[in-house]
Amino acid sequence: MKIFFLGALIILFMNDAPQRASLTKSERVFVVNYLNETSQYLANAVKGLSSAQMQFKPGPDRWSIAQCLEHIALSETGIFSRIEALQKQPADAAKRSEIKYTDAALTKALVDRSQKATAPESLQPSGKYQKPALALSAFLEQRKKTTEWIGTTNEDLRDHVMPHPFFGMLDSYQWVLLSAGHGKRHSLQIEEVKADPNFPKN
Repeated sequence: MKIFFLGALIILFMNDAPQRASLTKSERVFVVNYLNETSQYLANAVKGLSSAQMQFKPGPDRWSIAQCLEHIALSETGIFSRIEALQKQPADAAKRSEIKYTDAALTKALVDRSQKATAPESLQPSGKYQKPALALSAFLEQRKKTTEWIGTTNEDLRDHVMPHPFFGMLDSYQWVLLSAGHGKRHSLQIEEVKADPNFPKN
Protein backbone atom coordinates (compact mmCIF):
# COMPACT_ATOMS: atom_id res chain seq x y z
CA MET A 1 0.00 0.00 0.00
CA LYS A 2 1.41 3.36 -1.03
CA ILE A 3 2.16 5.87 1.72
CA PHE A 4 2.02 9.54 0.76
CA PHE A 5 5.04 11.51 1.94
CA LEU A 6 4.11 15.16 1.62
CA GLY A 7 6.52 16.86 3.97
CA ALA A 8 9.24 17.98 1.58
CA LEU A 9 6.83 19.22 -1.10
CA ILE A 10 4.63 21.04 1.40
CA ILE A 11 7.53 22.87 3.00
CA LEU A 12 9.09 23.68 -0.39
CA PHE A 13 5.98 25.33 -1.80
CA MET A 14 4.57 26.87 1.39
CA ASN A 15 4.05 30.63 1.15
CA ASP A 16 4.68 32.94 4.06
CA ALA A 17 1.41 34.35 5.39
CA PRO A 18 1.17 38.09 5.93
CA GLN A 19 -0.50 37.59 9.31
CA ARG A 20 1.09 36.12 12.43
CA ALA A 21 2.25 32.61 11.53
CA SER A 22 0.76 29.95 13.75
CA LEU A 23 3.81 27.74 13.54
CA THR A 24 7.52 28.20 13.07
CA LYS A 25 9.13 26.44 10.13
CA SER A 26 10.84 23.97 12.49
CA GLU A 27 7.54 23.13 14.21
CA ARG A 28 5.86 22.49 10.89
CA VAL A 29 8.70 20.39 9.54
CA PHE A 30 8.82 18.34 12.75
CA VAL A 31 5.11 17.52 12.86
CA VAL A 32 4.88 16.68 9.15
CA ASN A 33 7.89 14.37 9.43
CA TYR A 34 6.49 12.80 12.60
CA LEU A 35 3.13 12.12 10.94
CA ASN A 36 4.86 10.50 7.97
CA GLU A 37 7.26 8.53 10.15
CA THR A 38 4.52 7.08 12.34
CA SER A 39 2.38 6.19 9.29
CA GLN A 40 5.27 4.24 7.82
CA TYR A 41 5.99 2.55 11.14
CA LEU A 42 2.42 1.25 11.35
CA ALA A 43 2.36 0.10 7.73
CA ASN A 44 5.61 -1.81 8.26
CA ALA A 45 4.34 -3.35 11.50
CA VAL A 46 1.35 -5.01 9.80
CA LYS A 47 2.83 -5.70 6.38
CA GLY A 48 2.39 -9.29 5.21
CA LEU A 49 0.49 -10.54 8.27
CA SER A 50 -1.95 -13.39 7.74
CA SER A 51 -5.56 -13.43 8.90
CA ALA A 52 -4.61 -15.73 11.80
CA GLN A 53 -1.88 -13.35 12.87
CA MET A 54 -4.20 -10.36 12.60
CA GLN A 55 -6.85 -12.00 14.78
CA PHE A 56 -4.52 -13.50 17.41
CA LYS A 57 -5.13 -12.21 20.95
CA PRO A 58 -2.35 -12.63 23.55
CA GLY A 59 -4.99 -12.86 26.29
CA PRO A 60 -8.73 -12.50 26.85
CA ASP A 61 -8.34 -8.87 27.96
CA ARG A 62 -5.80 -7.94 25.24
CA TRP A 63 -6.47 -6.60 21.77
CA SER A 64 -5.59 -8.38 18.56
CA ILE A 65 -3.66 -6.58 15.84
CA ALA A 66 -6.92 -6.20 13.90
CA GLN A 67 -8.50 -4.53 16.93
CA CYS A 68 -5.50 -2.23 17.36
CA LEU A 69 -5.85 -1.17 13.72
CA GLU A 70 -9.53 -0.41 14.15
CA HIS A 71 -8.82 1.67 17.25
CA ILE A 72 -6.06 3.58 15.48
CA ALA A 73 -8.33 4.34 12.50
CA LEU A 74 -11.23 5.47 14.69
CA SER A 75 -8.96 7.65 16.82
CA GLU A 76 -7.25 9.27 13.83
CA THR A 77 -10.58 10.45 12.46
CA GLY A 78 -11.92 11.41 15.88
CA ILE A 79 -8.90 13.50 16.83
CA PHE A 80 -8.93 15.45 13.57
CA SER A 81 -12.65 16.15 13.94
CA ARG A 82 -11.99 17.57 17.39
CA ILE A 83 -9.21 19.78 16.05
CA GLU A 84 -11.47 21.10 13.30
CA ALA A 85 -14.17 21.90 15.85
CA LEU A 86 -11.64 23.57 18.16
CA GLN A 87 -10.35 25.80 15.37
CA LYS A 88 -13.87 27.12 14.83
CA GLN A 89 -14.00 28.34 18.43
CA PRO A 90 -12.56 31.72 19.46
CA ALA A 91 -8.87 31.70 20.32
CA ASP A 92 -8.14 32.11 24.02
CA ALA A 93 -4.46 32.73 24.74
CA ALA A 94 -5.17 32.91 28.49
CA LYS A 95 -5.83 29.18 28.57
CA ARG A 96 -2.24 28.47 27.53
CA SER A 97 -1.27 28.80 31.19
CA GLU A 98 -3.20 25.57 31.84
CA ILE A 99 -1.05 23.51 29.47
CA LYS A 100 1.21 21.23 31.50
CA TYR A 101 3.11 19.41 28.73
CA THR A 102 5.73 20.81 26.41
CA ASP A 103 5.67 19.42 22.87
CA ALA A 104 8.71 17.27 23.61
CA ALA A 105 7.30 15.93 26.88
CA LEU A 106 3.98 15.08 25.24
CA THR A 107 5.66 13.26 22.37
CA LYS A 108 7.71 11.22 24.83
CA ALA A 109 4.77 10.42 27.12
CA LEU A 110 2.59 9.21 24.25
CA VAL A 111 4.85 6.28 23.46
CA ASP A 112 5.48 5.29 27.08
CA ARG A 113 3.79 1.90 27.14
CA SER A 114 4.37 1.52 30.88
CA GLN A 115 1.56 4.04 31.40
CA LYS A 116 -1.75 2.38 30.53
CA ALA A 117 -5.00 4.10 29.63
CA THR A 118 -8.49 2.89 28.76
CA ALA A 119 -9.94 4.05 25.46
CA PRO A 120 -13.42 5.63 25.60
CA GLU A 121 -16.26 3.37 24.48
CA SER A 122 -16.65 5.22 21.18
CA LEU A 123 -13.08 4.29 20.24
CA GLN A 124 -13.21 0.69 21.39
CA PRO A 125 -12.89 -1.83 18.53
CA SER A 126 -16.27 -3.35 17.65
CA GLY A 127 -15.67 -4.96 14.25
CA LYS A 128 -16.53 -1.91 12.16
CA TYR A 129 -14.15 -2.98 9.40
CA GLN A 130 -14.70 -6.35 7.71
CA LYS A 131 -10.99 -6.67 7.03
CA PRO A 132 -7.96 -5.16 8.82
CA ALA A 133 -6.77 -3.80 5.47
CA LEU A 134 -9.86 -1.57 5.36
CA ALA A 135 -9.01 -0.13 8.76
CA LEU A 136 -5.45 0.57 7.60
CA SER A 137 -6.77 2.24 4.44
CA ALA A 138 -9.12 4.43 6.49
CA PHE A 139 -6.26 5.42 8.76
CA LEU A 140 -3.94 6.28 5.87
CA GLU A 141 -6.64 8.32 4.12
CA GLN A 142 -7.25 10.40 7.23
CA ARG A 143 -3.53 10.69 7.98
CA LYS A 144 -2.97 12.09 4.48
CA LYS A 145 -5.68 14.68 5.11
CA THR A 146 -4.16 15.61 8.49
CA THR A 147 -0.67 15.92 7.02
CA GLU A 148 -1.82 18.11 4.13
CA TRP A 149 -3.70 20.39 6.51
CA ILE A 150 -0.96 20.87 9.10
CA GLY A 151 1.62 21.30 6.32
CA THR A 152 -0.18 24.25 4.72
CA THR A 153 -2.46 25.92 7.26
CA ASN A 154 -1.76 29.43 8.49
CA GLU A 155 -4.35 29.23 11.24
CA ASP A 156 -3.35 30.01 14.81
CA LEU A 157 -2.84 26.55 16.33
CA ARG A 158 -1.33 27.72 19.60
CA ASP A 159 -4.11 29.83 21.13
CA HIS A 160 -6.90 27.30 20.54
CA VAL A 161 -6.83 25.03 23.56
CA MET A 162 -9.00 22.16 24.83
CA PRO A 163 -8.58 19.42 27.44
CA HIS A 164 -7.55 15.83 26.85
CA PRO A 165 -8.83 13.33 29.46
CA PHE A 166 -5.31 12.11 30.29
CA PHE A 167 -2.92 14.95 29.38
CA GLY A 168 -5.09 17.92 30.34
CA MET A 169 -5.07 21.09 28.29
CA LEU A 170 -3.42 20.86 24.86
CA ASP A 171 -3.32 23.34 22.02
CA SER A 172 -4.29 22.40 18.45
CA TYR A 173 -0.69 21.78 17.40
CA GLN A 174 -0.26 19.42 20.32
CA TRP A 175 -3.45 17.60 19.34
CA VAL A 176 -1.82 16.88 15.99
CA LEU A 177 1.25 15.59 17.82
CA LEU A 178 -1.15 13.49 19.88
CA SER A 179 -2.59 11.97 16.73
CA ALA A 180 0.85 10.99 15.44
CA GLY A 181 2.06 9.72 18.82
CA HIS A 182 -1.13 7.78 19.45
CA GLY A 183 -0.63 5.87 16.21
CA LYS A 184 2.97 5.11 17.21
CA ARG A 185 1.85 4.01 20.69
CA HIS A 186 -0.49 1.38 19.30
CA SER A 187 2.01 0.36 16.64
CA LEU A 188 4.27 -0.52 19.56
CA GLN A 189 1.36 -2.47 21.02
CA ILE A 190 1.15 -4.39 17.74
CA GLU A 191 4.85 -5.22 18.05
CA GLU A 192 4.16 -6.54 21.56
CA VAL A 193 1.46 -8.85 20.17
CA LYS A 194 3.86 -10.10 17.49
CA ALA A 195 6.48 -10.81 20.17
CA ASP A 196 4.11 -13.07 22.14
CA PRO A 197 5.48 -16.67 22.22
CA ASN A 198 2.11 -17.99 21.00
CA PHE A 199 1.86 -15.63 18.05
CA PRO A 200 1.08 -17.71 14.93
CA LYS A 201 4.02 -18.44 12.66
CA ASN A 202 1.92 -17.75 9.57
